[in-house]
Amino acid sequence: MSGRDIRLQKLFNKSENAVLVAVDHGVVNGPVGGLEDMAETFKTFYHGIDGILLSPGMLKNVKEMFDFKGAPMPIARINWNSSYCFCWEYEKAYSACMFTAKDAVALGAEAVVISMSLKTGDEKIDTENVGLFSKLSNECREYGLPVIGEIYPSHSGTLPKEEMHDRVMRVSRIMAEIGADVIKTFYTYKFSEVTRCCPIPVLGLGGDATPDPVDSLILAQKIIREGGKGVVFGRNAFQRPDPVSYQKALCEVVKNDADPHEMARKFNLK
Repeated sequence: MSGRDIRLQKLFNKSENAVLVAVDHGVVNGPVGGLEDMAETFKTFYHGIDGILLSPGMLKNVKEMFDFKGAPMPIARINWNSSYCFCWEYEKAYSACMFTAKDAVALGAEAVVISMSLKTGDEKIDTENVGLFSKLSNECREYGLPVIGEIYPSHSGTLPKEEMHDRVMRVSRIMAEIGADVIKTFYTYKFSEVTRCCPIPVLGLGGDATPDPVDSLILAQKIIREGGKGVVFGRNAFQRPDPVSYQKALCEVVKNDADPHEMARKFNLK
């Protein structure tokens, strides 16, 4: 068994669905609501979650979240994509390496996220994005780091649902074909087709925080019931009056197929 296999088994607790919380928004948008003071934010996290996605550079600032037995896995984003800079409205989806696999290991990461944009409208950008993803994922394999491939289509908020689904389905399979171990992407209106056509675990992301927390718990339930192996929630998980209670409810829904409405009542989610 390789280091990669051991870490994947840990992430999914052998066969359990995974709950990851993403707090890496600052690497492309600076301080966003709820993440102005990362040390304070981490004090509100439920230690029962499986992993936390953040930038490698922040690991040294919040090491107390990861330095004890049973702590969540630190998962590091190692490339930078211009399409995520919502505050500047970039559209070209250029991608660059921020940290190498060696850097990520040295800083304490146990897995990495590498994003890749395709169908940008520019064949050269698409080809370079594939090249960068392949280079980084091959380096990660040498160090035993699982690679979570992220599909986040440009203009995701305005794409017709059919186009959004087609991009997610195709790029999920492409990333699996070129070396990803896990996929992180949007829930689509035919999500079961995405999970059926992808031979590796698929994690659904949460997107913007929903005004009613029950709606995001219902989304998590749909992701799992349609073949997802877990969720990666960010703003839905930390932009709550009581993040710990919300994350406990989320774990119950994702891991135990609990009813979202019942969990909202049980954990007094407002």
